[in-house]
Amino acid sequence: MSESPERLLIIDDDEMLCHVMERAMSRRGYEVLVAHDAEEALAKARQAPPALATLDLKLEHDSGLKLLPELLEVAPACRVVVLTGYSSIATAVEAIKLGAVNYLCKPADADEILAAFDKQGGDPDAELADNPPSINRVTWEHIQKVLQEHDGNISATARALGMHRRTLQRKLQKRPVRR
Repeated sequence: MSESPERLLIIDDDEMLCHVMERAMSRRGYEVLVAHDAEEALAKARQAPPALATLDLKLEHDSGLKLLPELLEVAPACRVVVLTGYSSIATAVEAIKLGAVNYLCKPADADEILAAFDKQGGDPDAELADNPPSINRVTWEHIQKVLQEHDGNISATARALGMHRRTLQRKLQKRPVRR
């Protein structure tokens, strides 16, 4: 690191997670800024452009995917790692296409996040799953893909999937299905 510490912006609506991450990253020598929504994140990035940022995919009133290009426009040199408790192949692909350097599932600790910033390329030795994903996981992935195609609009997604809006909302409130 240089004389002044690298600036890290943590963007997440979970205040407890932000507090824990702020302490962990400060101990590792980073100057840490915290934002809980898109507006606050962009304001802080304009005021003091970060070198690194963690971005929650699903902010309370905002989409991390929509914020990502705006953040990179304000701070083009910023390396962004997207964090989410609602991972899907569709959102991982979109995050990388939109400029994220990596995509991690929560929970992720400070060391995993810092390693994700430094990882430059793909890993051809990545472990391959022995079993195909369950039908529930495939369904969940499909819902996420269609939701992404409709810019997060629940009603439009429900129409496209041929299901009632409330049914879709109930499915989306559940934790993602593991393999």
